[in-house]
Parts: sequence; structure tokens; C-alpha cells
Amino acid sequence: ADPFRVRRATAAAGAGVCMLGIVGLSVANPEQPWEPFQGVNHISNLARSGVVSVSHLTSTTGWIEADSKSLVGSAQATPLTTCTPRGKRPNIIMVLDESSFDITAAPGIKVPEDYRNYFKSSDGQRRSFVTESSGGPTWYTEFNVLTGLSARSFGKMKFYVTRITAGKISRGLPQALQRCGYRTFSLYPTYGNFLSARNFQTSAGVGKFIDMADMGVSEDMQPDKFYFDQALQLIARERRAEQPIFVFVYLTANHFPWTSTYRSDLTPAGWKAPGNTGEVDEYIRRQAMTASDYASFVARLKSEHPDEPFLLVRFGDHQPAISQKLLEPKLPQPLLADRIMTHDPRYYKTYYAIDALNYKPDLSSALETLDAAYLPLAIQDAAGIPLDPSFVEQKKIMLRCRGLFYACKDGAEAKRFNRLLMDAGFVKNL
Repeated sequence: ADPFRVRRATAAAGAGVCMLGIVGLSVANPEQPWEPFQGVNHISNLARSGVVSVSHLTSTTGWIEADSKSLVGSAQATPLTTCTPRGKRPNIIMVLDESSFDITAAPGIKVPEDYRNYFKSSDGQRRSFVTESSGGPTWYTEFNVLTGLSARSFGKMKFYVTRITAGKISRGLPQALQRCGYRTFSLYPTYGNFLSARNFQTSAGVGKFIDMADMGVSEDMQPDKFYFDQALQLIARERRAEQPIFVFVYLTANHFPWTSTYRSDLTPAGWKAPGNTGEVDEYIRRQAMTASDYASFVARLKSEHPDEPFLLVRFGDHQPAISQKLLEPKLPQPLLADRIMTHDPRYYKTYYAIDALNYKPDLSSALETLDAAYLPLAIQDAAGIPLDPSFVEQKKIMLRCRGLFYACKDGAEAKRFNRLLMDAGFVKNL
């Protein structure tokens, strides 16, 4: 139907010139990790991400950074075939607290009197959690806490880490818990095909992945009470006397933007705006909603399962986008960009807290400051689950690096550990 014809040689030459132009553009202006968020330059982003992907695949390291085999040798990190826990295994509930951190880290912020109590663990301590995303990609932290690995190991392709690794990593928190008799569940707040979340999580050991459609809702931002209620229903339905469960719960009420009031009818009784900007006060109000809903959730667990042991671990998946203009308000934009690009911990630090019901957790691995990739082993230690050799090795890294993972020795420890897992068969085809 097209009346216009071009000789094949001419078309091939034109295609070659276009390809050289795309490669040149990508070299001069390589795609940055934040660009897919901007919703602009779609054709340019598609072309440049293609060049970046090909360069990764043709590099000596492949998708993931790892030491060469000749430097590491064969890994002795095979999984344990048996599990002998220390005492009765607690049910484990892991709560991803959307965009939450202690905003008093920013100067001049006014907060309610009891604001900081929410960030305490059951032992009264406040602990810092260092994520690999700032103001946006929840799935980086999702990858960290499920696999115990670093998204930064994937370089500029980390934006696609859950897609890249789906079906290729057979080591992490859910697998370790399954080995010890746990049934594993995930309550995912949007559709399961988002960034291949369903494929990634089920291949990472989540036995039953329950997404937004499975929960019977058509909007992916529900009040936190909704997700806590879903968890309570799941526990009542799936809990068995001799088989504990693990539930990964996502919260969404504190998702951006904070320029409008979200569900004013759910504001806790007696709450008053502290007197910051409207955006900051709305952020703090939503945190108060989360704290209230979490307290109600814990109270219902006590009431409905008075004799059952529970380990509850909650963490902020990343700082909110507004923190970037609050932490150092007078900082020039180029310096702010440099802070974020060089992973200054001030812009990546949130919180994590460990609570327990009818159970005394072992908090020996719950360091004051912990990189997100170490949370799986901290949870296993807290629950009395014996570590397999790969987690034993990672714990050694955690202790000698004082809670740092990828940032320890400029990535050298993470690269060595990645090679150990690859040699042991836990990481394949990357």
C-alpha cells in the first residue's frame, strides 16, 4: 500500500546512519536512572536504554557486577537441607512503610510530641535503615529485602532489577523461611505485572502472591487499615497449628503527592497540624494515620491470637521526594544532585523497627544502622532461624563492614559475594 520505494542498499545505509546517531547520542547523554520517572522523551529513552542494555550484556560482567572466577574460586554456600530452629518459630509479618522516615532529620520541622515513638522497636531503640532509592523506586528495596542483594550491583540497569532477576535468583528470605517450614505470602498493592513483580516474587520464594485484583479493589492506593485487615484475614484463613506463616505487607497511604489531603475522614482523633508547610504537614498527618492503623493492627493480633508468637518488622522503603528540599534547604541544586548520585546516606536513610508478640526476638543482628540488603538475615536471627552458609558469609560481611553492604570498600564486598552466589548456583544467567 505504500507507494514510496527505497532501494535496500539505501535503506540499509540510512538505518546504519540512524544506529550510529543513536549510539552517539547515548554515549554523549547516557540514560540516567531517574529519567523513566519523568514521563518525557519516550523515544529517546527507548533508544538510549537499548544501547545501555546492549553494553551491559556485552560487558565482561554481564548484568550483575561480580568478581571473576579466577579471583574467588569455588563457593561452599549450598543451602541447608534441614532446619532446627531455636524454640517455637514465630509467624513473621514484614511491613513496607511507604515513603516513611523520621522527618525530624530535617532542620526546623515541627512534629507532634509523641511523633518519634513510632520509630522505636519493642526494646525502645530507634534504628536506621539505609535504602538504595531516594524519593521513588520502591522495588529497589523490595529486591533488597527479599533477596538480600544490592540493586546497585546492576549499575544503570537497576531500574529494571525485578524484571532482570525474575527466575534467576534462588536465594533470599522467602526461600530460607520455606526451608524452615514457613508458608510465604505477599499482599501486593497494585497489579502483579508491574515491573514483573509477580514473576520476581514467586521465583524468589513467595508461595502465594496476592495482588490488587486478588484483594478485590480497582485502585492501588488504599488506606493502610485496608492492607492490615487483609493481613488479618489471611492469617485467620491460612494459619496452621504447626506451620508458621510469613506475610509481606505493603502500605500505600503515604505515597506522593502530599499537595492534597488524602482521606481526611481517617485523620486520627485529636490530631493537629504542627505548623509547617501544607505539604510537610500532610506528610506528617499520613504518618499519624499509619501509626494509628498499625497500633490497631497489633491490638487485633493480640486479641485474635492471644497465644501465638509474632515477629513484626517494619521499615521505610525510601525517603519521600520532599526530603530532598528539606534536609539541606540552602544547598545549591548541583550539590544536591551530587549528594544523591554519590549515595550520601542523609538522603537514603529511613528507619526499621522490630516488634514481637508472645516472643522474645534475638536482636544481635539488628544493628543501629543497617543496609537494606541485610534485613533478611536480621529477620532470620530475630526469629531463631538457622542461617544457611550464604547468609553466614553475608553476616561476616555485615559485621566487618558495620552494617554497610554495597558501600563497603567501594562495592568490593558485594562483588565478591555475588560471585560466591553465582559459583554456588544461587544466581544464574546474569
